[in-house]
Amino acid sequence: MKRKNVSYLASILLTAVFLTSCGGLNKMVKLAPEVRYSVTPEVLAMHGDSVEMTLKGTFPPKYFNKKATMTVTPVLKYEAGEKAFETKTLQGEDVQANNQVISFVSGGGFDLTSKIPYSEDMKISDLEIRVKASIKDKSVDVPAQKVVDGVIATANLLEKDPKSIKADDKFVRVTTQSKGADIHFIINKANIRNSEIKAEDMAALKEYVKEASEKSNYEFKGVELLAYASPDGAIDLNTKLAANRLKNTQKYFNKQLKRNKVDVPKEENFFKSESTPEDWEGFQKLMQNSNIQDKDLILRVLSMYSDPDVREKEIKNISAAYTVIADEILPKLRRSQLKVNIAVIGYSDSVLTELSKTNPDTLNLEELMYAATLTEDLNEQLNIYKAVVKKYPECLRGHNNVGYVNIKLNKLDEAKAAFEEAKKIDANNAMVLNNLGVVAFLQNDLEAAQEYYNAAAGAKQGKEISYNQAIIKVKKGEYESALDLFASSKYNTFNFALAKFLNFKNTQNADAFEASLGILKNVENQDDALIYYLKAIIGVHQQNADLIYNNLRTAVEKDASLKEKAKTDIEFAKYFEDDTFKSIVQ
Repeated sequence: MKRKNVSYLASILLTAVFLTSCGGLNKMVKLAPEVRYSVTPEVLAMHGDSVEMTLKGTFPPKYFNKKATMTVTPVLKYEAGEKAFETKTLQGEDVQANNQVISFVSGGGFDLTSKIPYSEDMKISDLEIRVKASIKDKSVDVPAQKVVDGVIATANLLEKDPKSIKADDKFVRVTTQSKGADIHFIINKANIRNSEIKAEDMAALKEYVKEASEKSNYEFKGVELLAYASPDGAIDLNTKLAANRLKNTQKYFNKQLKRNKVDVPKEENFFKSESTPEDWEGFQKLMQNSNIQDKDLILRVLSMYSDPDVREKEIKNISAAYTVIADEILPKLRRSQLKVNIAVIGYSDSVLTELSKTNPDTLNLEELMYAATLTEDLNEQLNIYKAVVKKYPECLRGHNNVGYVNIKLNKLDEAKAAFEEAKKIDANNAMVLNNLGVVAFLQNDLEAAQEYYNAAAGAKQGKEISYNQAIIKVKKGEYESALDLFASSKYNTFNFALAKFLNFKNTQNADAFEASLGILKNVENQDDALIYYLKAIIGVHQQNADLIYNNLRTAVEKDASLKEKAKTDIEFAKYFEDDTFKSIVQ
């Protein structure tokens, strides 16, 4: 790095010759070395998108001419140009103006806080203080003083890794289907009548069993059998009656299964059977849904008495209603119920993969969504999600995932278009709003990204949304807020560690360095060269040579371009002439 070394004292002497006829200005130039300037921070740093500094100037007693006006301008000079900070104007005690006054007798000082936009050219730079002193119509440039070397731009290491959200599939490979039928019996009888066998629901059940037995991906999982007697008559009779109805129903249906060559497992629990001698629960439900006279009175009897004999006696005493009950309610309770449970086994992964490529129209929505997860090829994923959109245009998840994959392919315009289609379906969907924010961020539209993230967070706070908001906060230099959001996102990433490191600016607590190192250890992708680059920078702040050199070696091994970066990174300025450092970055 070439630097122009100008003798500050020689400059003052030359200026003094020019000022021999300028009286007070001559004295101010001669005594200029006695003016003290300091800058905070001692090394300028980029935060957000700016470089901010506070300049403090101190004038000795009997320096500042009472009739003089002075402008002080900090200027950052770099190879590609220069950028001036805000100018501070000062005046002597006799000047009629509204600037800060500096006393001649006691001297004084000033503070100036200002910032300028950052550019990459500023890393290798000098901050110099340019001063112009004037008395009436005469003015002179006081030789500039260099106060700071370079700008640290560690905040610029922030990785562009916003978290987009992919919609999940709801694919279930094995689903359960059930089909049922009722068999009704005559009072005090347990035999199954032909009319019941030919009933519509039983005919449908037998046809279902037949069709299921012919499908290789249908597996019979069990049969549920329930048999009942109506709550009238002796309890002993009803107990035997319900048991016989159960026995006859199971015997009949077992024949149906064998006829259709259904392999009935030997496990005892394939047939789950239960008989109920007096179906008071069914009786109560039918009564509640009926229009029978004295319905409320009968229901009150059921709630008042638990003894079945007492219940039956009290209900029979309501003679007008009981006749209707015997005709309309009780016959429905003399029954058995059948339910067949079947497991339907979906396509294997290999079949789904093949069909998704060759004949996607044969797959349903969830099969297509799942098939896309079976390949690592982004273009294959994209084709499948496009098939989803074509077949199911109202499916928000399909449009969203087209956009998601396009982000991975760095096709940001196509991604945005897909998310906009999803947004038409649900304008307040947090996933879609977050993803639109990701596109805006990657297209360097931070304000739009922030608006989308805020809207998404208003709809639903998710870890991806928190993480993305945190990145915006880092970009703006708001490290405390960023850390809260990173923590709530529960992502251990390079950016989280970077924010923890950068927050030292606010806390001046060296624990931030150890915290940053702790996060870096837990980053999932340990092949990221910037992990080791940041560790090396932390080593500089901890004055740990091993931490610096070991990690800088690893960083440049993983990414050779970091050699050139380190050569001009002011974080390593103290080591630019160090032989070990030079051997690593050469």
